[in-house]
Amino acid sequence: MDTPATATATAEPAAPPRRPALSPSRAGDFKQCPLLYRFRAIDRLPERPTRAQIRGTVVHAVLEQLYDLPAAQRSPEAAAQLVEPVWEELCAAAPELVGQLFDGPDDPALPEWLAGARPLLEAYFRLEDPRRLEPEARELLVEAELESGLLLRGYVDRLDVAPTGQIRVVDYKTGAAPRQVAEARALFQMKFYALALLHLRGVVPTQLRLMYLADGESLTYEPDEAELRRFERTLHAIWQAILTAGRDGDFRPSPGPLCDWCSHKTFCPAWDGTPPAYPGWPGDEAVSSVDESALVRAE
Repeated sequence: MDTPATATATAEPAAPPRRPALSPSRAGDFKQCPLLYRFRAIDRLPERPTRAQIRGTVVHAVLEQLYDLPAAQRSPEAAAQLVEPVWEELCAAAPELVGQLFDGPDDPALPEWLAGARPLLEAYFRLEDPRRLEPEARELLVEAELESGLLLRGYVDRLDVAPTGQIRVVDYKTGAAPRQVAEARALFQMKFYALALLHLRGVVPTQLRLMYLADGESLTYEPDEAELRRFERTLHAIWQAILTAGRDGDFRPSPGPLCDWCSHKTFCPAWDGTPPAYPGWPGDEAVSSVDESALVRAE
């Protein structure tokens, strides 16, 4: 009998923890409800994805891959043909997804749901002609350190740069154009990206553009440097409030109309729930969450 050879494995050094960072989603969570921030960024409570969220993920991925095609081939038909392969890629990455959203792969609701991506993509083509664009970047991870030491981190859907150097930040939304409160939250996200790009490139983006595909509307905004510098102070104040709350676990609930859509309502004391035991202020890795996961897009 042969004696099996033994191999000595050399342990690789552990990767250094990521620095604490603030993303637009987590900053928005804290502004909306400090306890929601805790549940998502510190407790990391699981959240079941919705069909709307995953359809948004599919549409984002299709629009990203659309620009891999030669310009002349970027048509509504080409975008529609990308939907099913993108869905299959998502299912391969997360096999549990079909069971979370449907009653298995044979659920008759699945094809109809997947077909619902097509009107959103058609709305995109009514808003702009991708054959005339060559984005500099798509799904761009931006990280920028402020003078205070705070690190900003997030993903930009698309970055357009003109030959003159002017920058446009584009974000796709698969929901409808928002009312005033939701619009302010959307602009908060875009100003976050604009500030990060100001620090990274030394240039104020000329235009921030939100494209709402459910109703084919767009919202554009032209920031200026003074406004972004004020916004920087706002982000610093939010981060200091997070650090203060984190030291003693004093993340208080802020009940409001959005509570009905919160995945963690049963744990909230504002609704007679009991939060999990506070695990203590986490290490760097736990508070370094980026804008959203690779699977679920925040809308």
